[in-house]
Amino acid sequence: MPPAPQRALDARPSPRPAVVRNAEATRRRILEAARAEFARHGLGGARIERIAEAARTNKRMLYYYFGNKEGLFLAALEATYDDIRAAERKLNLEALAPLDAIERLVRFTWGYFVEHPEFMMMLNSENLHKARHLKKSKQIHAMNSPLIATMAKILRRGEKEGSVRPGVDALQLYISIAALAYFYLSNAATLSVTFGRDVLSTPEMKQRIEHIVELVVAGLRP
Repeated sequence: MPPAPQRALDARPSPRPAVVRNAEATRRRILEAARAEFARHGLGGARIERIAEAARTNKRMLYYYFGNKEGLFLAALEATYDDIRAAERKLNLEALAPLDAIERLVRFTWGYFVEHPEFMMMLNSENLHKARHLKKSKQIHAMNSPLIATMAKILRRGEKEGSVRPGVDALQLYISIAALAYFYLSNAATLSVTFGRDVLSTPEMKQRIEHIVELVVAGLRP
């Protein structure tokens, strides 16, 4: 049989793009399933079998992409941080007046924690392990440093304009903002019982965010 014409050979579509897309989709499903599993059960209680089933794949693919359970947990942690940092970048904080920018960040942080309880659960799990997995991450610092740098620029601009008191450390400010939301939400059950108020009720939640905003903004003013 004569060889196929070169034109016909060149016209054959390459299967590689479809293969790459399928691989990326599989990896994404595994990560999404893993984050839900780790948030619900922690590292110790999570089961690879449940993750594979939820991701519509098999255990072999999990090990192929992530190496082992701990590698998958680290990837899930990195994805968790990446999501909140990506959402923060969309806030366009540097376009706002300094105190308005900080207020927007405070309201965003509260709203994100409320809407994404898995974020706090993943962090709780990693803190139980003394950040053992994050210490192995090659990208966690690069993910988080830009936000603090942006806040520092905003604070310095506020100092020059006279709207922000001098000497505020951007990292300490961010930790305070996160803590004011994090502690309240992660301890809501015990707070409600201890003080006899449903701290997750709509009125209490509205009061809480306004209190946080007032506290943070007032603390920044000269």
